[in-house]
Amino acid sequence: MIESHYYSRKVKRGGGYSLVSDVIRGVTVEFEVVPGLFSYKRIDEGTKLLLEHAEVPEEGVVLDMGCGYGVIGITIAKLNPKLRVYMIDINEEAVRLARRNVIRNKLDTNSIIVLHGNLYEPVANMVFDAIYSNPPFAAGSDIVERIIVEAPKHLNAGGTLQIVARKGAEKIEKLMRQTFGEVEIRASKKGYKVLLARKIKL
Repeated sequence: MIESHYYSRKVKRGGGYSLVSDVIRGVTVEFEVVPGLFSYKRIDEGTKLLLEHAEVPEEGVVLDMGCGYGVIGITIAKLNPKLRVYMIDINEEAVRLARRNVIRNKLDTNSIIVLHGNLYEPVANMVFDAIYSNPPFAAGSDIVERIIVEAPKHLNAGGTLQIVARKGAEKIEKLMRQTFGEVEIRASKKGYKVLLARKIKL
């Protein structure tokens, strides 16, 4: 279930902090969460499937789009500490928690930058070697479509957009194919699909 305020600038706090932890690809991660944020009781199955099958660059700069409390960006950073990781969310509380969770996971705050803003606006002039997202489907198809359609101008040649989808996965796959030319299904489990599209090197 996707909480209705997953994609909103603010979220009402429904209680105190709690901790969520897991082991993904041999890396232990732990997150402070609050009720009301997306997947605050446990790491979302789709997010975990994406991380288990994500292609992680050996070097460069990557983006976690719609980072929530920081699961994707922080896990990617722990899988490859050489990467520079940017994380974006429109929800102020999510951004605050993501910043706390960077510190909680003992990561370099100079190498992991958490930004508050709408979609690609905070990184308007930047390009990345990979963009990861568990899109906020509750926000509507327009938001999800923008994440996909605007991705190529924010990717280096050979860079990838990696998305996990459940609801509307076929539509997402079709749009990624139209935008990039080819799509790879990296994983499929319990209705979730992990999709990867690569910006063609000219």
